[in-house]
Amino acid sequence: MARPSARHELKFLINYGEYVHLSRTLDCVLNRDTAGDEYNDYAVRSLYFDTVFDDFLYEKIDGVGSRKKYRIRIYNFSDKLIKLECKSKLGSLISKQSLGIPRDLADQLIACDPTALDKTSAPLLHDMYREMKTRLLRPVVIVDYVREAYTHPAEEVRITFDKKLHTGLLRTDMFNQYLPTVPALDHNLIVLEIKFNRVLPDYIRSLLTGISADHCAVSKYVLCRRFEEKEF
Repeated sequence: MARPSARHELKFLINYGEYVHLSRTLDCVLNRDTAGDEYNDYAVRSLYFDTVFDDFLYEKIDGVGSRKKYRIRIYNFSDKLIKLECKSKLGSLISKQSLGIPRDLADQLIACDPTALDKTSAPLLHDMYREMKTRLLRPVVIVDYVREAYTHPAEEVRITFDKKLHTGLLRTDMFNQYLPTVPALDHNLIVLEIKFNRVLPDYIRSLLTGISADHCAVSKYVLCRRFEEKEF
């Protein structure tokens, strides 16, 4: 399991024109993500979990300073690489635990079956076991998007554009490549995320001066759950 480390994460909701300008600029200066295709794109699908009372959802909406969320993530609709992740926020810092898991364990978690999770040596699976037994953690929504990413070794900077955000609504069969989904965001809007360790280098910050949008707490998870009959 990857060792969690606290990082800064800035989020912006930008329009298509800003995306095109910034994408072209970054492509000339930073490194493309090795996971991308010839267009520097790859598909991300996440299945998010929440408690029986949707505690994680409402903590995010209410802006609780210390919170977390659990998800299973795959890439390009393939089960060759499956990650179980817990993303935690403490103030302005973000950390993430990540564990590669086999398909049969992913299916077990999706079925809300905590059997034998308490006997594993992986701390993240112990956490899942506790949450499933005490707070009835269960899968709630599939989040799909296309990611374009750029990196730089200074401060481990990672800048991503998340495009074509779709929600699977109440479906949880995340390994179904043909799962029907619906747009969760206007097609002209794109989620920009900027992650770095301590300080964003000035020469990278200067590349972002053309963004008119303000830093915001946009959440793809919340956006994909707003179609449910809940009070937001």
